[in-house]
Amino acid sequence: MAVVPQEPILQFEALMEEADESLKKTFQNVHQGYPQETLTRFLKARDGNVAKAHKMLLDCLKWRVENEIDEILAKPIVPTELYKDIRDSQLIGLSGYTHEGLPVFAIGVGLSSYNKASDHYYTQSHIQLNEYRDRLILPAATKKHGKHIRKCIKILDMTGLKRSSLDNLKLMRSISSIDDLNYPEITHTYYIVNSPLIFSACWRIVKPLLQERTRNKIKVLSGCGEDELLKIMHHRALPHFCHKRSSSSLQKSPENCYSLDHPFHQQMYSYMKQQQQSSATQPEREGSVHVTVPEGVDEDIEEALESQLEQIKDIKVSDSSRA
Repeated sequence: MAVVPQEPILQFEALMEEADESLKKTFQNVHQGYPQETLTRFLKARDGNVAKAHKMLLDCLKWRVENEIDEILAKPIVPTELYKDIRDSQLIGLSGYTHEGLPVFAIGVGLSSYNKASDHYYTQSHIQLNEYRDRLILPAATKKHGKHIRKCIKILDMTGLKRSSLDNLKLMRSISSIDDLNYPEITHTYYIVNSPLIFSACWRIVKPLLQERTRNKIKVLSGCGEDELLKIMHHRALPHFCHKRSSSSLQKSPENCYSLDHPFHQQMYSYMKQQQQSSATQPEREGSVHVTVPEGVDEDIEEALESQLEQIKDIKVSDSSRA
């Protein structure tokens, strides 16, 4: 639903007045000074149903309290070498902003191996990125542009996607569940670029299973997507994998926004270190934060993907045996 009427927002607001103080406290970190806009996000995620949106938000706030999400930015992953390994295997970074001021996050779906740490570390890292985005990046963009900015753009690079990516499906489902249930309606559009044949085959299966609201946010672009993306952002905001060779050869190579050496990750990691030092939490120590993963992702998509990938495998085996 594009626009939420004022009446259900006011009903939702009245229900939230009855919430426990601990839930109201963590809600402040969620709404960042824009409570009605946040209620609207949860209403959109539940198609305007106030009762369902209320339950969703209460479950989200309880999850935050139980897992100490408000303190997660004061718990940097250490040592630094381990955090670097995570950045090298869970590929995500901030490449810039659109003309409208929306943050542009680049995600290396095909080349993320998730093989240098436990799932707990990758989940912790993902939530920290979400919280840093919501508590610092989006408020800073709002202040800079003089208007409320509560959404971002995500560009998904499918380079390197292959059947073995299915090995990480359980972790990706967990991360997706965390996002869907606790950070709804923050991504404005998902742009998919550099799609290999295997993605096209899987997309034909997955697309009909997605909710219309989600399906409408996904745009599959041709090639690296540079021409289309330049309509909404400056060239310098493009992730490194969206540059055509002919155009990038005319200037210095774009920065790899996945790397821990990139300014975004340097600033974020420094911020978490500072928060840890100034907080009342325990001194810096190794070990991941264990976060409860909420239930709620439709398993039909996973089963369909597995079936499709098995068919692709069988076709390749058959082709190789005839060669």
